[in-house]
Amino acid sequence: MSLNSISINDVKLIQGGSYIDDDLVLTENMNNLPVFQEPRRMDFILLALCTQGEGEYSVDTIHHKVRAGDIIIISNGAILDYYKFSPDHKEVVIIISSQYFHEVLAGVHDLSTMYIFSRMHPVYHLDPQKQQNIVDFFSFIKTKVGDTNHHFRRETVQSLLKALIYDAGNTIWQSQQLMQTRRARAEDIFVKFIQLVEQNFRQERRVGWYALQLSITPKYLSEIIKQVSHQTPNEWIDTYVTLELRNLLKNTSKSIKEITEDLRFANQSFLGKYFKEHVGMSPSEYRKSSN
Repeated sequence: MSLNSISINDVKLIQGGSYIDDDLVLTENMNNLPVFQEPRRMDFILLALCTQGEGEYSVDTIHHKVRAGDIIIISNGAILDYYKFSPDHKEVVIIISSQYFHEVLAGVHDLSTMYIFSRMHPVYHLDPQKQQNIVDFFSFIKTKVGDTNHHFRRETVQSLLKALIYDAGNTIWQSQQLMQTRRARAEDIFVKFIQLVEQNFRQERRVGWYALQLSITPKYLSEIIKQVSHQTPNEWIDTYVTLELRNLLKNTSKSIKEITEDLRFANQSFLGKYFKEHVGMSPSEYRKSSN
């Protein structure tokens, strides 16, 4: 079974809203989005601020709750499964294609800090002034998106989105000022480590291998990752492996033998012990409970 996706065009057809081609949609009400009967992979990046009410949703099998004042970040390719909102729920939502997002990010400085922050805080509460800043940016960007006679509409909107990202980046910067030079070096190592894990966790789970790629010792890598994220390298690797296992068991019809081979486990027995240790049940039990 292959996963169906939610595209920007789907959102445009269901929600309407202000948009630029299949690259950008701004909407203020996601309550009309139908509850799909199966998980859907998101073919865009979603940035949202809950302005009223509350809600909950599941991304990559991880459950999140949101309330008024929370900002939400969902990455391209994430799997959206369960979601519901309170009747009074309101939010401002910016949906961006991956290509357009990279156009916006061109030239943005200090992306590593924002990358770390979004990975560790998919839901983050803002104070009232910062909430209002987001709403003000949203309103102005929406106005420019609606100005279809503007010859430089796309470029103007890109510049405004970049300004919004810088403004959000300032919030992140202020919240992470406890450590400076050492922190910057540590965060750089953390970003590179996470990128390596994302690319290689299916076949490589040894901390020593990742340390070798980064030209540092396993002990130093462990100290740095623990310092920045409060988790060990093994815990990060296990998180990615377990998440992939859960997605494959829940969202595909692949046999456990095929999954064992895909993730390079020695055999099904070893996979079963690994999964039970991290999830609390066997792969077959998890698959049955997810149906």
